[in-house]
Amino acid sequence: MTETVTPGHGPEPAPAPAPATAAQSWRAWLTTDTPTSRRHARIASLYHGWLSFRANPMAMFGLYILVFLVLVAIFAPLLAPHDPFAQDLGNRLQPLGAEGHLLGTDSLGRDLLSRIIYGSRITLYIVTLVALLAPIVGLFVGTVAGYVGGWADTILMRITDIFLAFPRLVLALAFVAALGAGIENAIIAISLTAWPPYARIARAETLTIRRSDYISAVKLQGARPLRIITKHIWPLCISSLIVRVTLDMAGIILAAAGLGFLGLGAQPPSPEWGAMISEGRKFILDHWWVATVPGLAIFTVSLAFNLLGDGLRDVLDPKDGGQ
Repeated sequence: MTETVTPGHGPEPAPAPAPATAAQSWRAWLTTDTPTSRRHARIASLYHGWLSFRANPMAMFGLYILVFLVLVAIFAPLLAPHDPFAQDLGNRLQPLGAEGHLLGTDSLGRDLLSRIIYGSRITLYIVTLVALLAPIVGLFVGTVAGYVGGWADTILMRITDIFLAFPRLVLALAFVAALGAGIENAIIAISLTAWPPYARIARAETLTIRRSDYISAVKLQGARPLRIITKHIWPLCISSLIVRVTLDMAGIILAAAGLGFLGLGAQPPSPEWGAMISEGRKFILDHWWVATVPGLAIFTVSLAFNLLGDGLRDVLDPKDGGQ
């Protein structure tokens, strides 16, 4: 059949493709296999990692809990229904929901919900400082030992072995006993006991990296050992340390709570969760909520860090996550 053409009109042109939206353009730029610059490659790699992480529902659940914890800590003055330090002996040991106290009160009549909310600030304070101190010390010790080798490696690794020979909480107790009770001293003690595993990981990574061809090429260009360690070895060790830090956060929280439970961490009337459990243990049979509520808070945050750490391990360490 021949095509019928209306006089004065040609055949209808094909419809023009719809213009790409801004979101589609960004997604195409982030998922391209041919990045146009080093910065573009880094951003695309981060985006691919985020897509892989987002596909893990348990890791996202842990992330949601931690984001919620951060928001609670930031907006604690707005969220807390009562003054966490205000004592009301007439309302002491009230059960859940009684007298306007959603989670009850403790032995001094203080609102448990308000103390849990303000206690999240102390937990994040401890976790943040330990996560900054311990991995940095471990990274420095491990990379120096692995790159320099010889007597430096022997001395540094034997010191690491000495720290690893003691249980973390026992060693932290010894440091706190020497430094004195208090949250700052507890943070220092936990950091001093937490760095050896990071040193081991950094040393193992450095022993592998220093034999690579590109490190030999950097040496031939005249780079000094300090520059090689800081500019070329440290960046490759960071991903393994991030995974280890995230997985260690639960242990750090428990160590801080243990010191608080023993009266060596945050001091009264600070609403530290471990100290709250220590206070509530005297009433555990008749007034279970006093110790159970902060215990559940510690359990929830520790679980969130473990779930987040598992998800990050799958993204940042695929050779381990695929096993």
